[in-house]
Amino acid sequence: MKRNLYTLLISLMMTSYIFAQDSIIQLPAPKMHGGDSIMNCLKNRATKREYSNKELSLQTLSDLLWAANGINRPEDKKRTAPTARNWQDIDLYVVLHSGIYLWDDSSYQLKLVKSGDYMRETGKQNFVEEAPLNIIIVSNTSKMDGVAKDQILLYAGLHAGYISQNLYLFCASEGLNTVARHYLDIEKLSKIMGLKADQLVVLAQTVGFPAE
Repeated sequence: MKRNLYTLLISLMMTSYIFAQDSIIQLPAPKMHGGDSIMNCLKNRATKREYSNKELSLQTLSDLLWAANGINRPEDKKRTAPTARNWQDIDLYVVLHSGIYLWDDSSYQLKLVKSGDYMRETGKQNFVEEAPLNIIIVSNTSKMDGVAKDQILLYAGLHAGYISQNLYLFCASEGLNTVARHYLDIEKLSKIMGLKADQLVVLAQTVGFPAE
């Protein structure tokens, strides 16, 4: 009895340790050089829905997120994707099989929002569950000062679109498949992610290696 209790306590301690370790994933600094030419990237830019379950390296993930919406002018904290009036309202949530993470672009960290495999909840197509990565593009509409309510969706869509195209071009450069999607249960996903009323899921984007 004592032995079983001891084994259980050790197991719980190890589980807590693993959770603590996974609560923050430290990404390497992004490589801001290299890649294919912009004209070749535009030539090869395409939507593809077939994915291998091979995981992306942490370096590739860091490079991908920086290309999407990273800070490219540190002195002004300006980004690779524009926003109206420099609102910078977009947050990127990274969905891996281990959990949902919020990307902190200043520290190159993925911060755990919810542990567990929620790939299935990121879309209604079968391939979203097979891919290694789904990115949820969320607009914090509270940052849109002085905008009429009927214009919020327009701005949020524009900003998400810029980021989505950056993802497409990076994937074209790196030989990755990607597809932007809006076919998902936004209300359900927002609850899982713990989003506030002024946080709007605008778009999801799947990224991964081509199916073998």
